[in-house]
Amino acid sequence: MANHNKMSSTKKLIIGLLSIILVCSLVLIIRIKIDEYLNNQKQIEISQVIDTIDIPDIDITPKKTERMLQIAELQKENSEVVGWLEIEGTNISYPVCQADNNDYYLTHSYKKEKVTGGSLFLDKDYDFTIPSSNLLIYGHRNKKGLIFEDLIKYQDEQFYKEHKLIRFTTAEEDTTYEIMAVFNSRVYYQDEENVFRYYYFVNAENKSEYDEFVENCKKSSLYETGVIAEYGDQLLTLSTCEYSQEDGRFAVVARKIENN
Repeated sequence: MANHNKMSSTKKLIIGLLSIILVCSLVLIIRIKIDEYLNNQKQIEISQVIDTIDIPDIDITPKKTERMLQIAELQKENSEVVGWLEIEGTNISYPVCQADNNDYYLTHSYKKEKVTGGSLFLDKDYDFTIPSSNLLIYGHRNKKGLIFEDLIKYQDEQFYKEHKLIRFTTAEEDTTYEIMAVFNSRVYYQDEENVFRYYYFVNAENKSEYDEFVENCKKSSLYETGVIAEYGDQLLTLSTCEYSQEDGRFAVVARKIENN
């Protein structure tokens, strides 16, 4: 009888512990889902903030578009906002920031608030005063289709044909770029030789270096776009993660064609 009572007590204890674990797990799952929802809402709000900035019509001129003036207003809130990136017909419409390192905006919004997914950000080495050859912009992906998630759609040639242009606006320029190449890549080990580390290219030292980058982009491209860049053309590279391989990356490279 004593053994029976002991077994019964042990069984109740195990059931009690399992119940506590189950409740804690459910609470944790609910909390994760709530945090995910709130973060996604924040990213959506960030993507729409440009539309909340009212610019008087009298201030808008051919040399200073509404978008350029809106960027200038965002810079009053954070001087590290360098522009706005938009691809029409996608969810990609976000401010782009630049810090003195490539880590800060992995986890912070343009308001410098902690946010899962961070911000789109320009490589720290880009110099607007030159300007550098390649606007290299990084961004996380988000399974709800936010941030740079839609970028991966460019693996499909038909999607490219329907979304060939990228708009990037700073306080000084409102510019259109046409896509030249799209390709899968990865972060290579330091000892790997004869590989294309596109993520190191920001400023060409000479024509040979520039032409080599363009040639490698075209060779790596998943399909032919018919677009080529010549030395001196401003380039724009968008880079995000690609999950088919370890440390995979996906890049879209475009060249400047006009100011809006």
